[in-house]
This record gives sequence, structure tokens and C-alpha cells, in this order.
Amino acid sequence: MKKILMGYNFKREGFKALEGKFEMIYPENKHFTKSEVIERIAEVEILIPNFSFQTDKDIIDAGKNLKLIANFGVGYNNIDVDYATQKGITVTNTPYSVLEPTAELCFALIMATARRIGFYNNKLHSDERIGWGLFDNLGLPIYGQTLGIYGMGRIGQAVARRAVASGMKIIYCNRHRLDKAIENKYNAKFVDFETLIKESDFISLNAPATAETFHLIGESELKKMKKTAILINTARGSLVDEQALIKALEKEEIFAAGLDVFEKEPKIPEELKKFENVIFTPHAGTQTYAGRIDMEKEVSQNIINFFEGGEISRVN
Repeated sequence: MKKILMGYNFKREGFKALEGKFEMIYPENKHFTKSEVIERIAEVEILIPNFSFQTDKDIIDAGKNLKLIANFGVGYNNIDVDYATQKGITVTNTPYSVLEPTAELCFALIMATARRIGFYNNKLHSDERIGWGLFDNLGLPIYGQTLGIYGMGRIGQAVARRAVASGMKIIYCNRHRLDKAIENKYNAKFVDFETLIKESDFISLNAPATAETFHLIGESELKKMKKTAILINTARGSLVDEQALIKALEKEEIFAAGLDVFEKEPKIPEELKKFENVIFTPHAGTQTYAGRIDMEKEVSQNIINFFEGGEISRVN
């Protein structure tokens, strides 16, 4: 029976399809450490790392019988995919189960930042006074505003669907222009990055972490945004230069930001914490119980299909 090293002490519910077909090795505590993985990985054919576990050359080299790295997450910058490919190891991810939960959180951040929900909540929960006058603490509208989506893939389109239902206009920037039928579905306009930055009232980042997207949003881009613009990042922390964002917020160059991801998670720069117009969530895009179980099921199906034949979410 083939063995699976479960990098994290996952819930068992979503892995029921693997029972009886594979031997699953779970950590006794919350997760295996790197050294514990290296100790055990030589005897297994499959590794399931969660999206924050760095699966590097050391681990891949130790996996003498490793055939599949079935990542628990859609992003795979936690895995040295190139090296895994050199070693003949297949890498898969979970692009379908993360779709709706991530889009939900993304749109929640759009609404929360525009309508200043975090600011209101914090003030009302504290002893600090907050104005209740007609023109105190004004937020921004959603209806009729332009949402610029960078990365109009599955998640980007799921965000667009929610935005259109709320009366927003959609422009997008992608490596490749979408089919006309998809554009028409969202009444979305394909634009270059410069136009997206300058014309959007809201900018949503929904692209993977790559060399091309590293610090995609930096000082230059922030200066070009509208002073009423709101930046939303539910993709990966490396897409935003956090120091440049801090400076832009200090100078009031943009209105607000909603961040689910950070450059050096779980650390958040202290300077960024001082802004009342920035809403944080702890990389919680897929953090619903149902969402997590669906991710486990997608990982399970990738493993079964890899060995028994069928479609897999192949990364390499």
C-alpha cells in the first residue's frame, strides 16, 4: 500500500476517499517540522504539504520514492516546482475548491474598505468617540464604480460576477485577452496595466506569485492611482511592495486597502498596523469549514486520479 505523508494534521473528513487505498501518516501535533518530514519522507510516495509549508530541495532530495506532491492550496510558491520537475515528481494544486470562498472574501474586503466597516466597528467597540453627524466619517460607494481586476482567471471571474451583481463596471488586465463570450458575460473591458492602475476605483489582485508579479504594485503604481482608489490583495503578499504601500497611505495617495496576504506571513509591518483605513484578514480566503473540506477532497481526487488514471490539477 502506497504511503502518504500528511504535512499537517488535517481534518479526516475530506480524505475518506483515500482510506483503504493508501496508508496516511499524520503528525501527532499540529504539523510536521521540516526535520520531521525529512526523517519520514524516504518511505512515502506522496507528500501533502499545506500552502505555507516550504517544500524545498532538501525535502525533495530526501524523498527517494516520492512521485507526487499534492499541494493543499491553489498557490504553489511554497514548492520548488522546477526542482521537483527535474526529479520527475508531479506537483498538483487545488484550483477549484478555493474559487468561491476566495472570491467571497475578496468582495467582502471591497465592501468593508469602501464602507469603512472596520473603522466603524473598532470605534464603536472602544471608548473612542465617533461622529454620528450627516457628513462624519464618510465612506465610498460600490454601485457604479469601476473594479479593475488584475488576473481574470477563475477567481477573478468569480469576483467579477459578484461585482456586476452589485452594479460595478469591470475592466481587467491579463496575460491573454479572454474570449469575447466571457467578456460579454461580465461586460468586461480588456485594458493594459497602466490603464487599469489609473482608471480603477478598486483594484483587485488575483494573480499568482511569479517573478513577473513580484512587487507588481510599488511606489510608481500607487502614485498613479486615484486618491479615492482602494487596493485589495487576496492573491499573494509578494505582489505588493508593503513599504511603498505604507508611504502611499501616509501621504493619503489612496483611500484604503484590504489585505488578506502579506510579504512575510504571519508578520505584518508595525507601520502598516497604524492605519485605520486598512483592513487585515489572516490569509483567510478559503477559511470556511466547508471550503477546507472541499480542498481536502480535491487533494484526494488528485491523488486517486494520478495513480488510477483521470484528470489532475497538474502544476508541472
